Amino acid sequence: MIQDIFPHTFKNEFLPNQQIQEEDYVFCFHQNNVLLKKNGDEFEIPLKKDIGTVDSTVFLFILNEKPCFWIIDEIALPSNEFVYHDVTSYQSFQQKELDWSTMVAMQLKNWYERNRYCGKCGTPTTMREEERALVCSSCKHTVYPQIAPAIIVAIFCNDKLLLAHNTNFPEGFYSLVAGYVDVGESIEDAVRREVREEVGIQIKNIRYYKSQPWPYSGSMMIGFLADADEGQIIKVDNKEIEHADWYSRDNLPNHPHTRSIAGEIIEKFVNREL
Repeated sequence: MIQDIFPHTFKNEFLPNQQIQEEDYVFCFHQNNVLLKKNGDEFEIPLKKDIGTVDSTVFLFILNEKPCFWIIDEIALPSNEFVYHDVTSYQSFQQKELDWSTMVAMQLKNWYERNRYCGKCGTPTTMREEERALVCSSCKHTVYPQIAPAIIVAIFCNDKLLLAHNTNFPEGFYSLVAGYVDVGESIEDAVRREVREEVGIQIKNIRYYKSQPWPYSGSMMIGFLADADEGQIIKVDNKEIEHADWYSRDNLPNHPHTRSIAGEIIEKFVNREL
């Protein structure tokens, strides 16, 4: 999956009082595009020395034992060796560590930008030095990075897998049923509700698969497997889901890559590993 970057290493703990050095990685953004350095057919994360003088930076995380910083101000392309690449595109990099690190950097950047002002009183916030948090300079309200819990479930019946076409998907693209957990709702109840609302069937034998951080939407995807009795009629909601059906291993529509938890589950279904 997207976070499985071995032999590369990623450490997301916040390290206070980090000062940027010339050999540190830097993430520079223009809207949804991240600045990268071309290296043949591949890309590299620029170093601070590639960029030159910078004003405002924020420590993000450690990649391959090297500190990574977000450069707050947008910068022009240093030379024709550099390009801005759309982070939100579905075209993954050849290097898994680029997929993962650029998306986490984007998620943190968005969090900082969306919390520049206090949600309680509107006063500008400031960064705390000892932890990753923003504090209001007036009422002292403190904000920490938040993630949204979401479920995703593979449903099986008679050796077939249920796949659904979301209204936001490209034509012919299908995936597993998924959705966000509501306030006051258990994760298991969210699984049942999302399946009932989106495809109109009842499920049983719900069992946990694994989880996956998903920086694209700031989510924690919590994966499940479940079974359904035969004979149930699929009734899509025609809001989020346009079409859904049962698919055998040798007749699957276009579906997610294994960088996502949905793609991994579908691949294991194909290989009879579930």
